[in-house]
Amino acid sequence: MRLTVIGTGYLGATHAACMAELGHEVLGVDVDPDKVAALQAGRVPFHEPVLPELLAKHTASGRLRFTTSYEEAAAFGQVHFVCVGTPQRKDSEGADLRYVDSAFASMARHAGEGALLVGKSTVPVGTAQRLADTHAAVEIAWNPEFLREGFAVEDTLRPDRLVLGIGSQRAETLLREVYAPVIGAGTPVVTADFPTAELVKTAANAFLATKISFINAMAEVCEATGGDVSVLAEAIGHDDRIGKKFLRAGVGFGGGCLPKDIRAFAHRADELGVSLAFLREVDAINMRRRDRVVELARELCGGTVLGARVAVLGAAFKPDSDDIRDSPALNVAARLRLDGADVTVYDPEAMDNARKAFPLLGYALSAEEALRGADLVLHLTEWPQFRELAPERARALVSRPRIVDGRGVLDGAKWAAAGWEFRALGRPAPGGEG
Repeated sequence: MRLTVIGTGYLGATHAACMAELGHEVLGVDVDPDKVAALQAGRVPFHEPVLPELLAKHTASGRLRFTTSYEEAAAFGQVHFVCVGTPQRKDSEGADLRYVDSAFASMARHAGEGALLVGKSTVPVGTAQRLADTHAAVEIAWNPEFLREGFAVEDTLRPDRLVLGIGSQRAETLLREVYAPVIGAGTPVVTADFPTAELVKTAANAFLATKISFINAMAEVCEATGGDVSVLAEAIGHDDRIGKKFLRAGVGFGGGCLPKDIRAFAHRADELGVSLAFLREVDAINMRRRDRVVELARELCGGTVLGARVAVLGAAFKPDSDDIRDSPALNVAARLRLDGADVTVYDPEAMDNARKAFPLLGYALSAEEALRGADLVLHLTEWPQFRELAPERARALVSRPRIVDGRGVLDGAKWAAAGWEFRALGRPAPGGEG
């Protein structure tokens, strides 16, 4: 089939390349000519494993092209996917839909009558029906994305489910044709009305955020009682009704999805007269974990970080990504710098983005360089190379062997045995310290 993808950010570029991998001819559309030029040249402007290879493969073959022209896209495509961002509004917790509205309006203006426009963006419930009412000459469907940064290609080509929010049999038929290879491989398909399809994505993100904040709340209780949240999580995770995933206590979630999506969901629920107040507590618990890392840093430095050299391992909000949006690591780093610490950050992929957003922080070329002479080390993004650091080797580099594991993945006993003063959220200090 001939498909267009409107918006070539993280979601759009991934979707476009993966649709080409499925065998379709794809035209990506974006208003940013520099981004279009980079993608057309086979360059991905962000870090995502596997995607550069797919992009280069399919731009070289001609199966995947990019343009700034909606007219060209309308003439080219049979199905048009809208993949633009929905950031948080500046004046409220609600979602900013200007990019969604603009993309649908521009595409509907040029597309022929009956063209199928498929939203993939995360939007407040009611958006699809409003767009369908506004642009009656075209047909609307909603096909929410469920991408995990670092696994976006896998999640597109081999998703755990496809959700099709449709208003006609024709729309379902076309979308099943688009995803025929995926469906043929056994992926479950859930067909739904517009509001249910929109809610699936926001409900999934709200559930994941709640589970993460639940275990972080338990970490707070463990810190108050001397319990060990890692053992607690293992024990309750054996219950099939609960499961072990997303039960690792730490500095909390960030990124461009979970924080703004749960706020937008609670905001939309308020508009509908439904209380989702618990999501605001989920958000508050998440932010408190950053506070706790700052407190631990001060405690380990004798009550103040003024003048202390602090090494921060991590800048991206998660590993296998260069995304620093709402990054807990950089939030903590910036706050410690404001407290008078000399902060040096290292991340394998997010250094350029971090420098642009936080130019007053110090940056190292390697983890070893960041550690050299440090009075305190903060492990805040769980890259494999940080988890694999040898405590003895790291001990030889720092000025004072003190570390906070903000991700709950380091072996505290091993680090303590190598002479480190070790702290982790919700876990007693090795040897009963603190």
